[in-house]
Amino acid sequence: MREAVVGIDVGGTRVKSALVTPDGEILAETVTPTPSEVGPQLGEVAAKTVIELTARAGVAVEVLAVGVAVPGLVDEVAGIGVWSANLGWRDLDLRAGVSAHVDVPVAIGHDVRSGLLAEHRLGAARDADNVLFVPLGTGLASAVLCRGRLVNGSLWTGEIGHVVVDPDGPRCGCGQRGCLEALSSAGAIGRRWSEATGIVGDAEEVARRADAGEPEARRIWQEAIDALAIMVAPVVAAAGTELVLVGGGLVHAGDTLLEPLRAALTARLGGRDDVAVEAAALGDRAGSLGAATIALDLVGR
Repeated sequence: MREAVVGIDVGGTRVKSALVTPDGEILAETVTPTPSEVGPQLGEVAAKTVIELTARAGVAVEVLAVGVAVPGLVDEVAGIGVWSANLGWRDLDLRAGVSAHVDVPVAIGHDVRSGLLAEHRLGAARDADNVLFVPLGTGLASAVLCRGRLVNGSLWTGEIGHVVVDPDGPRCGCGQRGCLEALSSAGAIGRRWSEATGIVGDAEEVARRADAGEPEARRIWQEAIDALAIMVAPVVAAAGTELVLVGGGLVHAGDTLLEPLRAALTARLGGRDDVAVEAAALGDRAGSLGAATIALDLVGR
């Protein structure tokens, strides 16, 4: 029988899950739409996910723990989802909700901090100790690794998505105008494109059109990159970051994203070219593997 943990990444549009052994082997994965009332249903979602993953594994599996990574403000010690603009909850006892439906220990973590742990142990940050991780998904947040240690100060640590970069910018899910998340997240890029053109499309569509030279797509794409660089540059300068790791589904855009971001960041760092900007190796798996990582840590594996 194989030992493994279940990692569940709850995103704004999808729930991504993985069954992972202590040595990092992925035995099974699932991707499902995020339920409209995912907070109250999270325990049921977790229980169903455990059953589905173990059935898909193809071998007998002993599940040691479940890790759940969520966006927003997270009290990881207490297991509380303090606030999530995208998922619409406040002060939700996530650990209790999941523990009521599974009979193994439950770890609750912030999706981006957990994802950075996974990248540091399994992915593109294995050889770097000073890292800024910025996944571009439905929302936008960050995590910082400094001298090999995850920075975790207050509940707001890493929440760069709700810093206002353009006071006259589009409305954000948090109620403010011009938040970084409302300009540079994958969700925002797709929404802004659809509003500007009347054509339904996501961020990957905008990237393809921008790469093909379409003016409106290039404008929205470049505005998103410029806003991201404006926010990332002071964080890099303050933290001594050597590697900016860009994650989330938008990294599939490749150099259409990374090359202009490198140029914009270099310009805002006074011409410095010693900060690498790279795609995260785990892509949109970072959250589920990060959730598995905190589950493994919980049981000392």
